[in-house]
Amino acid sequence: MNFRRLACLALMAAATLAHAAPPDAPPNLIAIDAKLVTSGQPSAEWLSTLAAQGFEAVIYLAPPTVGDAVRDEPLIAGRQGLIWANLPIRFDRPADADYEAFAALLSSLRGKKVLVHCQVNMRASTLTFLYRVLVEKVEPQQAWENVSKVWTPQGPWKALMVERLRKQGIAFDPF
Repeated sequence: MNFRRLACLALMAAATLAHAAPPDAPPNLIAIDAKLVTSGQPSAEWLSTLAAQGFEAVIYLAPPTVGDAVRDEPLIAGRQGLIWANLPIRFDRPADADYEAFAALLSSLRGKKVLVHCQVNMRASTLTFLYRVLVEKVEPQQAWENVSKVWTPQGPWKALMVERLRKQGIAFDPF
């Protein structure tokens, strides 16, 4: 193969890569603000774009053994220089200790652009709502808008929300 043909093929390959479609965004992607985003389970391809999007940390709230978990997620994040943390919360049994651990972790990342995700954005949206209301003192109705785009918490998640708000003397019941 001559040099000219090789150069032409290389240019064509580069042009094809430059025009490749970006990976699909994860389900229920919600940008809370410039530094905080919640979502359902991202693909490995989308996770590999986080640093280019300005993210500095990832908090994963589902157990790593769930069926749609990206097995190499810690590695994908680490290769980009991102902080990665897994707080595996059972969906059927969220507890006060889960919220406390989440609030402490998110507080430690203040100032960094953070992706908080789980499988569908139910755990992530609910705990982020509580954090924003209880720690950041955002008005509950304003913070609730992001939860209601994803779901209406039920069962143990509703109980956790109502109880945490009640303990802080916040009378908010969107149910």
